[in-house]
Amino acid sequence: MFYHLLYPLHQYWSAFNVFKYITFRSAYATVTALLICFLLGDWVIRKLHAMQLGEEIRADGPATHQKKKGTPTMGGVLVLGAIVIPTLLWADLSNRYVLLALLSTVWMGAIGFIDDYLKVVKKHPKGMVGRFKLVGQVSYGLLLGIVLLKTGGADPLLTQTAVPFLKNVYINWGPFYIPLVILVVTGASNAVNLTDGLDGLAIGLSALAFAAYAILSYLTGHVAFAQYLNAPYLPHAGELTVYCAAVVGASLGFLWFNAHPARVFMGDTGSLALGGALGTVAILVKREFLLVVLGGMFVAEAVSVMLQVMYFKRTHGKRLFRMAPLHHHFELLGWSETQVTVRFWIIGILLLLLGMSSIKLQ
Repeated sequence: MFYHLLYPLHQYWSAFNVFKYITFRSAYATVTALLICFLLGDWVIRKLHAMQLGEEIRADGPATHQKKKGTPTMGGVLVLGAIVIPTLLWADLSNRYVLLALLSTVWMGAIGFIDDYLKVVKKHPKGMVGRFKLVGQVSYGLLLGIVLLKTGGADPLLTQTAVPFLKNVYINWGPFYIPLVILVVTGASNAVNLTDGLDGLAIGLSALAFAAYAILSYLTGHVAFAQYLNAPYLPHAGELTVYCAAVVGASLGFLWFNAHPARVFMGDTGSLALGGALGTVAILVKREFLLVVLGGMFVAEAVSVMLQVMYFKRTHGKRLFRMAPLHHHFELLGWSETQVTVRFWIIGILLLLLGMSSIKLQ
């Protein structure tokens, strides 16, 4: 909104020219998101308490988690608000990439909200039936793929994906592009959802991943940097930096209240939205493969669940991990919750550095 209202005034007063710059608007989107969380966090927690929207802890989980029962959940509404509002204020709303990123946030957040509502309010232990949740995720991926194909014009990179660490190497998915989009957004949303099991874990890793994609978006949308780095140049991708910056601010702001011992959980409302948005941004900047590196801890958590299920079935009841997802395995090995969270963050930082190094190596 500010871009559309204030930037045109630069012809009368040059100071308004600052609203042209993505870096300026990204910085203020981050600050705005942080302020929204700081100013509204306590109020949201009180409201969730008053509405008795407390977390139900699974009986087969670590025994130490039982003390978390009743902690307000559905705090993802705060995360969503702290993403959407700054983006609307600071981004160029005529940019289709920004609109698609916002759509992913709201769409996946709505699925998560329904799931949380059924679990917390209606007391359905498993929330939304799994196949219905999957239908919602796949439907969004299908819509995103169709929109990109319909609006991409003659862009030669439209159905291609950059291969990390390799110079000018792309994979053209052709007719398999829409299935790829569905796989990425569905996989990413579920992976972040599975990771959201410890105080501050998923939200901290999300901040790291979106910080990396904020940089990638800016470089991809800047012709000089893209050419220098042999990166795919996407003229409109730079504006995604504002959106990613808002997500980083919202994640850090929510972490203030979600750090151990958590005063609020974001629930599926937040985790599905963050995962879906992360997959969407990766698709938009043609860095789907790099998501496996930058979101490596999310991938590890999801893979641990799949391996556990496969091993359990093949061995007729034996377990590969003490408990899945992976963070519970380390808890049962004797690591404290804080140790698991911080050590996963450290690995997340290392993966971020590894992923960003691929830009220069390609």
